[in-house]
Parts: sequence; C-alpha cells; structure tokens
Amino acid sequence: MTEDGGTTALGDLLMRVARTLRRRFTAALAPWDLSPHQARALRVVCSRDGVRLSELAEALRIAPRSATEVADGLQARGLVERAADPADRRAVVLTPTPTGRQVQQEVTAARDADAAELFTRLTAADRAELARILRRLTD
Repeated sequence: MTEDGGTTALGDLLMRVARTLRRRFTAALAPWDLSPHQARALRVVCSRDGVRLSELAEALRIAPRSATEVADGLQARGLVERAADPADRRAVVLTPTPTGRQVQQEVTAARDADAAELFTRLTAADRAELARILRRLTD
C-alpha cells in the first residue's frame, strides 16, 4: 500500500479487519454453540418487545426464509419462543426466554471482552479516530 493509502489497498485492509472480527466473533460464540447469525438474531429479539419474523429478516438483512431457519434454531435451543401476534394472529412474534436473555448477556460480555483485547492494540486517541472515520464511511 502506498503512503497515501491507495483506495484498493484500503478496501483490502478493511476487508481483512472485517474477516478478523468475524473469525474472532465466531470463536467467542463457541461456548454457546451459536452461529454469528443466531447471535445477531438473539440480540435483535432481546432488544425489542416482540419481533415479527419479517422484522427480524429486515434487521439482519436476510431473506424471510433464512430468518425462519435462524428462529427455528434459537427456538430449538430454548432461547426464544414463538407466539401469535396479538395485532395480527396470522403473524408470528418472537420473544426471548429467560435463558435467551441470559445467553445474550453472556455473549455480549464475551464479545465486549474480545473487542477490548483486540482494540487495546490502538491508543485511545487512535480508537476514537478509527470510530470517527468508520462512522463517516457508513453515513
């Protein structure tokens, strides 16, 4: 990469960092035997007061069929429950079980600890600058 940060090289570096984060996240989830999709879905379900499958699919940016498969896996593990939506009995709403909430808290703590370990390679000023730059790229 050139000193001026050629755009192709920057893109490649950003993709490498994303792969590193995903690999580390997957490893951090191993004690709970959750996939990254399941962990993200559980986070969405725990953050709301009932989530329709269509809303889950939208939040995860996946096809509704894939959201159903993820929800099936979480339900089979006793992490979420399905119920008819009181506003529309044809729709299904997912809610976390107490076990699901506990697992979500543990996963969040493990992910936070892993991120802290990774990002302590940077100074506080560098972390703040990186956050600023990444926000600018996503806006």
